[in-house]
Amino acid sequence: MTFLRSAAAAAALLVLAGCASFSPDGGFDTVAQLSRERIGQTPVLQRGVEPSATVRARVAELLGQPLSADAAVELALLNHRGLQARYAELGIAEADLVQAGRLANPALRFGRLAGGAAVEIDRAVMFDVLGLLTMPLARQAEQQRFEQAQLRAAADTVSLAIEVRKAFFEAVAAQQLLGYQGQVKQAADASAELARRMLAAGNFNKLSQMREQAFQVDAVAQLGRAQHQQVATRERLTRLLGLDGVTQAFTLPERLPDLPELPAASTEQAQLEQRAMDKRLDVLMARRATAATASALGLSRATRFVNVLNAGYQNQSSSGEPRRNGYEIELMLPLFDFGSARVARAESVYLQALHQAAQVATDARSQVREAHSAYRSAYALARHYRDELVPLRKRISEENLLRYNGMLGSVFELLADAREQIAGVTGAVEAQRDFWLADAQLQAALAGATPAP
Repeated sequence: MTFLRSAAAAAALLVLAGCASFSPDGGFDTVAQLSRERIGQTPVLQRGVEPSATVRARVAELLGQPLSADAAVELALLNHRGLQARYAELGIAEADLVQAGRLANPALRFGRLAGGAAVEIDRAVMFDVLGLLTMPLARQAEQQRFEQAQLRAAADTVSLAIEVRKAFFEAVAAQQLLGYQGQVKQAADASAELARRMLAAGNFNKLSQMREQAFQVDAVAQLGRAQHQQVATRERLTRLLGLDGVTQAFTLPERLPDLPELPAASTEQAQLEQRAMDKRLDVLMARRATAATASALGLSRATRFVNVLNAGYQNQSSSGEPRRNGYEIELMLPLFDFGSARVARAESVYLQALHQAAQVATDARSQVREAHSAYRSAYALARHYRDELVPLRKRISEENLLRYNGMLGSVFELLADAREQIAGVTGAVEAQRDFWLADAQLQAALAGATPAP
């Protein structure tokens, strides 16, 4: 009994010395703040398998009205199971952090030897002394890994938000173009039917009739492509929103949002690059990875010569003799492995981390410059379509209609003019779509978003 009480007291002291506990939020508050600073919305951590009643109510509310880009992002943050799976990595990293702050369980050794009339009993309790000495370094390394997990979770959140915005604009544009291609198909059908009748009446030549028929055939093909594109973009958005697509249907607006009067990214390029260096999550992760590697190098040096160091209390008793008490130390001698290989490996890994961090920074600046140029170019092109080309095509159509009403033009001239407008209208919608995609890509370049989960 005395032995057990002594062992329990020693174990209690060491456990208290190395005790660590879990945080109330599991580290998610930091993830929410990092995400909110970059996308303007706060993600939600779902701790159960099924969404809470509040989340289900909000999802139903968002699905009950046409989505906007911001509403689509909010819906994805609430509903995407893959993102919630990434958040679970926070719990894994925090568990490793807590484990690093706790000592390994003590080892109990018991031996009994009997021979003749004598019985000899050995008892010992061993504790990991080296683990206690290196615990600060180990905990610091796990703390940095935990912070890396928080940055990765925030990067996954931002990446999903950016991908949802892109998919939203592509889906709306595809739906808008499908509606327009349907109108083109109807006009082509009417033109082909009119040409067929005029050819039968002898008022049209065969070549002109075949041209109208070719236009109709091409309109059918373009409509088929537009139908598939509308389905494909909508399904991609459905996946990113985390919806089943059957019981959870959503409604898109009829057309893309209007262009802003002034481009939002009017900041100087150098300021955008500096903002990226301060805020990009991949840059922050590269810095934290370098710091974590440096900490691991310090731990490797601390345990270079001493690999195993255990100390403990033991006693021995034999039949007819008083019990003997003492202590035991177990030390692995570095006769063959002096730890130089582990230190050399850690130094190489640290040098690798430094080069990787420098490359991440170089790539980040280049991506910001490219995204900024694409944004300004897309805005200028979309403005050109909106202010110059589309109004010009409209005036041409009005003039042709006046000529037709004045008996100066034929119906086929009106139809030919309508065909010429197809490229202009399609180009205007695609340019408007490309601007919003470039806007989302610029946000991704400034935030350091990685591919979506």
